[in-house]
Parts: sequence; C-alpha cells; structure tokens
Amino acid sequence: EVLLVESGGGLVQPGGSLRLSCAASGFTFSSYAMSWVRQAPGKELEWVSTISSRADRTYYADSVKGRFIISRDNAKNTLYLQLSSLKTDDTAMYHCAKRSGGDPWSGIEYWGQGTQVTVSS
Repeated sequence: EVLLVESGGGLVQPGGSLRLSCAASGFTFSSYAMSWVRQAPGKELEWVSTISSRADRTYYADSVKGRFIISRDNAKNTLYLQLSSLKTDDTAMYHCAKRSGGDPWSGIEYWGQGTQVTVSS
C-alpha cells in the first residue's frame, strides 16, 4: 500500500520560512518522480514543484520559483519542500504526490492527506 505522510506545516508570518517533509512507503521511492501540489480554500488544486527520481532535475510553478526548493533523500524515502519568503497567497494545504513513473511529467497517481501552511501576520 502506497503511503505518503506530510509534516512540517504551520502558521508563519509573511516573509517567513518552513520546511515540509513527506515520508513515503509502500513503493520503490527512488524509481519515481515526486511532486508537491497545493490547494487553497475555494480554489483548484495547483501544481507547485516536481523532482525527478534521481533528483537531477527540478521544476517549479512560476508562482513559487526562486522561493521554494524541492529535494529528496532516496536513502530515507523522504521528499522535502523548503518554503521561503512566504506570502499570504501561499496559504494552502500542501500535498506530496507520487508520479506514475520516473518521467517527471508522468501522471500523478497518489497523494497524501496534506499539511496545512498558513501565512498570516
């Protein structure tokens, strides 16, 4: 059974930072591209970032480029998202997501329950 468990969310002031983690199990983590997606209240799911299976390629939505960094530790089966220079528009539930293959643009087939990030003064 694929399990993706996010953690690290919380309340942070504008301009602050957070580091999200996603513990993965139930599949060969190092063989799959992984992503982060987010959903704000009343809005559609938004893709945030993707990392290749070997961590040699990363991709970001324009809205987070230069502020967020995606990374992974294949030895620990863990995906990360470093959030910096946070804005109120970044407030959302953040989900890690498993792609269906090693191709970073393969479809998303699983995502976790999410961790809430709230940016507010």
